[in-house]
Amino acid sequence: MKHIVLVAATTGYQVRAFDEAARRLGMRLTLATDRCHILEDPWADRAVPVRFEDWQESAKRIPACDGILAVGDRPALLAACAAELLGVPFHSADAVTICNDKSLTRERLRGAGLPSPDSVRIKIAGTKPPLRYPLVLKPLHLSASRGVIRADNDSEYEAACLRISRMVKDDEFQVESFIPGKEYALEGVMTRGVLQIFTLFEKPDPLDGPFFEESIYLTVSETNPISDAVQRAVLAIGVSHGPVHAEVRVNPEGVFVLEVAARPIGGLCAGVLRFSGGAPLEEVLLRHAAGESVTGFLREAEPAGVMMIPIGRGGVLQRVTGVEGALAVPGITRCTITAKLGYRVVPLPEGASYLGFLFARAACKEDVDRALRMAHARLKFEFTEVLPVI
Repeated sequence: MKHIVLVAATTGYQVRAFDEAARRLGMRLTLATDRCHILEDPWADRAVPVRFEDWQESAKRIPACDGILAVGDRPALLAACAAELLGVPFHSADAVTICNDKSLTRERLRGAGLPSPDSVRIKIAGTKPPLRYPLVLKPLHLSASRGVIRADNDSEYEAACLRISRMVKDDEFQVESFIPGKEYALEGVMTRGVLQIFTLFEKPDPLDGPFFEESIYLTVSETNPISDAVQRAVLAIGVSHGPVHAEVRVNPEGVFVLEVAARPIGGLCAGVLRFSGGAPLEEVLLRHAAGESVTGFLREAEPAGVMMIPIGRGGVLQRVTGVEGALAVPGITRCTITAKLGYRVVPLPEGASYLGFLFARAACKEDVDRALRMAHARLKFEFTEVLPVI
């Protein structure tokens, strides 16, 4: 029986999907998560307790295994360190460190000759960067568009600096020239330095700011020249074995690789992908981690899409209605509300989650897009205001 270790955050959405896939495959799956390391197995899942801020020491806790996987950026760094100690294939810790730092990523991609925006690493309390507006400010180590803010003038720049400083402990952040164009995400896997593309996602909504909340992902078949640019990017960064998720923008000047992540797509979004024989992405990645070839696993050709249900306003979620109406929309295959009643939800740029996920399949991507928007319109979320602290 193959033994795979999955490094993940305790609050991550994806752990259950990997556990179910491992059971179907007859694999042994050990979790390594950032739960309490004092109480004895508080979640009753026999997971290895780790601390992502102490990833080098935590890596020594990971048991011997046949392969390792990670969901999330910080878990990927711990997994990379553990893989080196255990001698199992995975991205190197150096490569994952670059992926997890927007400034280092930009330097590496520019050095490889890839189209890149003008950029500078700057202190939050420092002077304004010598770049022309519009600008995009980014925390160095956050993902999922958290803290990413566009500024078109000095006052907006100063407001964005203040807002980011309240979110992160770092005293530095990345400032880049805004890149116009259409945005895509690429999902794939590296096998000893060779990129295998699973799918390309089109993001149909314009992402022009002031914040950059992603919502709808639609699967598309055409990948070139995007695939060529991502291949060059992953080789420049050095990611070599394991899942890859890349974000790009395309305009008449070329393909701009925004980020490369040494992990699979986040949240429940992986549920939109189905491969040969109906296999989910988690099954394919487990097989890959176990040393099996996955080149024969091709994504099912039927157009599909997912909507990460945005948080339109913050507050304490009190009630959700319209789920049955959303599921009744032709093409909708699933509606999962992940936000918990009675808990506070926070929109971007400070927020780190969504209200839930909608999934759809149809004969063409336009029908998928239409179904997701119709279903979303039928959902109603009721909030109460968060009382200020006196």
